[in-house]
Formats: sequence, C-alpha cells, structure tokens
Amino acid sequence: MGKTEIIVTIILFNLFFILFIVGIIAFIKQYKVKKNEHEVNLLNKEREHQRELLATQLEIQTQTMQYIGREIHDNIGQKLTLASLYTQQLAYENKAPQVNESIENISTIINDSLSELRQLSKSLTDDSIEKSTIRELLEKECQKVHELRKCNVLFVCNTTINSASYQTKSIVLRITQEFIQNSIKHAKCDTITVTLERNESKYVLVLLDDGKGFNIHETKSNGIGLLNMKKRAEMIGGKYYLESNPTIGTKLTIEIPL
Repeated sequence: MGKTEIIVTIILFNLFFILFIVGIIAFIKQYKVKKNEHEVNLLNKEREHQRELLATQLEIQTQTMQYIGREIHDNIGQKLTLASLYTQQLAYENKAPQVNESIENISTIINDSLSELRQLSKSLTDDSIEKSTIRELLEKECQKVHELRKCNVLFVCNTTINSASYQTKSIVLRITQEFIQNSIKHAKCDTITVTLERNESKYVLVLLDDGKGFNIHETKSNGIGLLNMKKRAEMIGGKYYLESNPTIGTKLTIEIPL
C-alpha cells in the first residue's frame, strides 16, 4: 500500500469517525428535543385534566349548594313557618300572662331562625357569579369589605371585561377574598388596593396592601392561604407572583391567559 493510499485511508477513517460523532450528537439532541416535547405534552395534559377536574368540582359544588338551599327554603323553612303560626295561635288562645311571655320568646327565636335560614338559602342558590362580570364581582366584594370599616379597600379597573368563564370568575373572586382576609387579619394594613386590567392575551389581577408584610423565604411553606391562592391560579393556567417586605407590605400579581 502506497503512502498516498495510507493518507487517503486515514482521512476517510477520520471523516467517518467525525460523521459518527456528529450522528451521535444529533441523535442525543433529537432525543432531548423529543423528551422535552413529551414532558411538555404531559404537563399540558395534566393542566387540562386539572382544569376539567376544577370545572367538574365547581359544577358539583354549585349543584349541591343549590339543592341544599332549595331544601332549606322548601322544607325546613316551611316547617319553621308553620311552627311560628302555631306559637302565635297558642299565644292568642292562652290566658296566662307568664306563659304567653315564654310563648312569645319561642316565637321570636323561631322567626329569627327563619330569617337567618332564608338568608342562607338565598346565598346558597345565588347565581351571581354566573350572571355578573368579573369586574362587577370584584367591585361588589371590595365595597362590601370597605363598608365593614376594618380598612380602606379600593377597586381600580379601567376596562370592561365580559368574557371571563365561570371558573375564572369564581377563582379570581376566591383569590381576592383570601388575600383581603389575610391582609386584614395578619398585615394590620390601612389600605388594600385591588386592580384588574386586561391586555390582548391575559387578565392581570394585582392585589396590594400597605401592611407590615413578611419575609417570603422565612414563611413556612409560604403559608396555607398563599399556597391555596397559588394552586387556584395554576388551575386556570395563571401565573403567580408574590412580593412582600416587612416594611412596605405585600403585593400579589396573578396573570391569567384569555
């Protein structure tokens, strides 16, 4: 074998070796790409499953509450009304003043219970989340808490938002309620601001208080309430950003895709 043939053989061997290495690298890269795609698909399927599960849970919860509300109104409410009429009739027919006083007290207790049950029945059968926009729900919640005079609650929304689903409205409302309750109970704040915005691709909910705040990294598991809010946001594909400082208060931002 001549010198030229040896050189050609070495070059061809090196070329094949390089191609072999390149093939292995390409295979590994392709494997990683497919693996990442598979993991993304699994994650998307899990999120879709969580959304479907949430929708089912909300539907069952709503139906259950409406059923209980109707039972309270139609069954227990009617029986208490009848008991109230009986006590009134008994008081009318009875001639002993000391007994009448006891009967009137019983009647008062029954009527108070009946009134409370009617309010409970109304709240359980209330479909305000279905009928109201997300803006109306948050505005009403802020006004209700503000009227309790525990702190100032401001609502800011400079756009009309009508397209949110029942699941989105329900979860955004629950997150807002949770944040407000935590701020009043733990932060000892003077003012809570609830801001709702919308752009081309997402809703942005910003919850802010001027309370004492806390160190996020030192809070055990970030607190049950905070974890609940984060889990709720993730159920509707939202992103959760929490900022807090012991001197400037707490800010929670929830971004929810349209």
